[in-house]
Amino acid sequence: MKNYVNAGTNLTIAAPANVVAGQPLLVGSLFGVVSNDAASGTNTVLVRRGMFSDMPKVAAETWGLGDPVYWDATAEAFSTDGTDNVLVGTAPEPAAENAATARVLLDGVIRV
Repeated sequence: MKNYVNAGTNLTIAAPANVVAGQPLLVGSLFGVVSNDAASGTNTVLVRRGMFSDMPKVAAETWGLGDPVYWDATAEAFSTDGTDNVLVGTAPEPAAENAATARVLLDGVIRV
C-alpha cells in the first residue's frame, strides 16, 4: 500500500518525563506501556496494544472477566470506574479486591 507505514502498535515517542520500562503512560490521547527506561526528551517506545501483567490497579475494586478498564491518571492506576477516566482496554481475567496489580488487555483504540 502506497502510504502505509505500520500498524501503529508500537510508537517511538519522546518521553514527556523520565519513564521506566513497564510504566503505563498517557500522552494526549495516546495510551500505552513504556517498553524501556528513558530520560525526559529522549526516545522510548510506547506499546499501545496487548496483554500486560502486574499493572497497577485501584486496590478497592473487584474486577470481572471482560470488565472495561480505564486509566485513572490521578491514582496512576487502572480502574473499572469510568468517571473522568480514559477507557483503554478490558480485564482479561478477574482481579480480587485488595489486589494492587492485575492483568490488563489494552485495545490500542484512540478515544477523544
